[in-house]
Amino acid sequence: QAQLIAQSIGQAFQVAYMEFLKANGIEDPSLMKEIDYQEVLNQQEIYGEELNLFSNKERQKEVIVPKMKGEMLGIVIVESGWGSMVPTVVLANMYPSGPAARCGQLNIGDQIISINGISLVGLPLSACQNYIKTSKNQTVVKLTVVPCAPVVEVLIKRPDVKYQLGFSVQNGVICSLLRGGIAERGGVRVGHRIIEINNQSVVAVPHEKIVSLLANSVGEIHMKTMPTSIYRLLTGQETPHYQ
Repeated sequence: QAQLIAQSIGQAFQVAYMEFLKANGIEDPSLMKEIDYQEVLNQQEIYGEELNLFSNKERQKEVIVPKMKGEMLGIVIVESGWGSMVPTVVLANMYPSGPAARCGQLNIGDQIISINGISLVGLPLSACQNYIKTSKNQTVVKLTVVPCAPVVEVLIKRPDVKYQLGFSVQNGVICSLLRGGIAERGGVRVGHRIIEINNQSVVAVPHEKIVSLLANSVGEIHMKTMPTSIYRLLTGQETPHYQ
């Protein structure tokens, strides 16, 4: 079913992409003759295997967090990023002496699947934050998490620069993404900060250089990204607001 859904999304994307070309004054579809974009799309496997990652019970971990009544859990959560196959919330920070940190079983980057048996998958960030707030008066909080590194590995296969990557970047942050394209399948997520492109750090690289690197990259394009909020918290650019 996952493959069928991915194929359907890909077909829809191909139509949208051709309309995109026309809207930009490129009327001649012969530009796509060498390798049809659908063929390029078919060659781009879904990288990261998120569906398998989150459906596999063996990858999930149950964490019991003991706490005092009225004590906050002591965590900051952020969205995993628009474009995720399974949108969840990510543990972005922990109060050093808070219950979450004290239990010793949680790490930054862990994706939280549920809290006290309530699934957080697919819910808006505000709703997930409210569920965490309601645990303040409890003495035990049960979390189901999938252990993940805060850095996301991305792999995009692009045979030629004439094929659009399907996402845009502003000052190193991915700000838009074409649904069903090679970038989304490769693991690109809206709201993520690009850390590396093909093993080259772009943390302090100007916007124009990042755009140029992406525009001229072909073959296998390897990137490392992380949710921008996590990046800003880790680098001290943002003050954590614990719950």
